[in-house]
Amino acid sequence: MLLDNEQVLQLVKDAQEGSQEAKTKLIEENSPLIKSVIKRFKDKGVEYDDLYQIGCIGFLKAIKNFKPEFGVKFSTYVVPMVIGEIKRFMRDDGAIKVSRALKSLNLQINKYVETFIQKEQRKPTIEEIAKHFKVEEQDVVMAMDSAKMPLSIYTPLDDDDDSSSIVDRIEAGEDYNEKMLDDIALKEVVKKLDKRDRKIILLRYFYDKTQSEIAKELKISQVQVSRLENKILDNLKKKLTS
Repeated sequence: MLLDNEQVLQLVKDAQEGSQEAKTKLIEENSPLIKSVIKRFKDKGVEYDDLYQIGCIGFLKAIKNFKPEFGVKFSTYVVPMVIGEIKRFMRDDGAIKVSRALKSLNLQINKYVETFIQKEQRKPTIEEIAKHFKVEEQDVVMAMDSAKMPLSIYTPLDDDDDSSSIVDRIEAGEDYNEKMLDDIALKEVVKKLDKRDRKIILLRYFYDKTQSEIAKELKISQVQVSRLENKILDNLKKKLTS
């Protein structure tokens, strides 16, 4: 039987006060959530059982640090904590390994993009690349991202006038933590949109496409894109504030 929000908050409170039984109950109830988070780190050079144990460490840290005043569900707070713990382990234990198949796909994509640009005088869309290679769109994104070199946390950020580094952002305190939680909450809501609406939001706000460019890709008018975008944003606001 699934626990309601009040039961979860009570268990968290009991666990923070030292109840081992409450901690065990929370881990058992949230095991599917932990497993869903660690799936994205499969084939990265760490055994599944190890990933789960590391995920549980992140989960226990979430129990310790969670406060109802954060204004988010406990499960929403858990996700970035588990991800952060796994990434921290991978960073300290060694570089994340990229599979040979992913590297190979990235090389093929690079060659295809060069040829496409010469022929069409524009960059191909993710969808066009996925169709050409007969793979999922997320596989294309992962392959292209696999070529990006990891940054040091002390690397200066170009968009800052004061040349602050990534570590400065990480150590920004509560404001940074609240923003991270907001980002996670938004990501969870976007994932629940239907395919067309999700694509509009991703293209518009993650790939910086104009409404006209999106209209061409979806084969609808720019006016329709504008109306759909406004409707989607209204729905997102309602879901995030409910």
